[in-house]
Amino acid sequence: MENFDRKKHWENIYQSKELKDVSWFQSSPETSLGFFKQFKANSSAKIIDIGGGDSLLVDHLLDLGYQNLSVLDISEIAIDKAKQRLGERAKKVTWIVADAAAFKPTEKYDFWHDRAAFHFLTGKQDISNYLDTAQKSINPEGVLVIGTFSEQGPKKCSGIEIKQYSESSMNDLLTNFFSKIKCITVDHKTPSGIVQNFVFCSFRKNT
Repeated sequence: MENFDRKKHWENIYQSKELKDVSWFQSSPETSLGFFKQFKANSSAKIIDIGGGDSLLVDHLLDLGYQNLSVLDISEIAIDKAKQRLGERAKKVTWIVADAAAFKPTEKYDFWHDRAAFHFLTGKQDISNYLDTAQKSINPEGVLVIGTFSEQGPKKCSGIEIKQYSESSMNDLLTNFFSKIKCITVDHKTPSGIVQNFVFCSFRKNT
């Protein structure tokens, strides 16, 4: 995997598959939306969806009246598809084409959401870069929500290795700058009928 081209891999995935056919497809991302409701995120809160690509979370957040939305994805094709789907509403969103492990934010966020992007970072430096960016780019008292494959979930996805997490291993990574709020495990049924187990953890940035 030393010469693995992460961007090329994901451009190929989004080029060759429709949204409804990818394993992570959700017509209504209830687990993620539940965190926004739980924390009563203000409509003016600065929100970023890491690895949001062509997912429908941004559609639902716009429907709920959120005004400061950013979506980051390594795939420009994924983001272009999301823009086309949203039409005029796409102008209400800040779109960022970047690798999450090399992202250099120009602003700070109140709510950092990541469903199934972080677990694709398997190298120590990539993981360290991501966590360093998150802790520097989330406002004090801001919320971080990360969903990854659990230790009972798959070991590969979309043809590549992933890194599994548990509540304790996730907390160990973040404990220096964040306080854990809660973790839950969720079964996600893919369009092909396979059940994947996720762990979702929420944290609050220390002041």
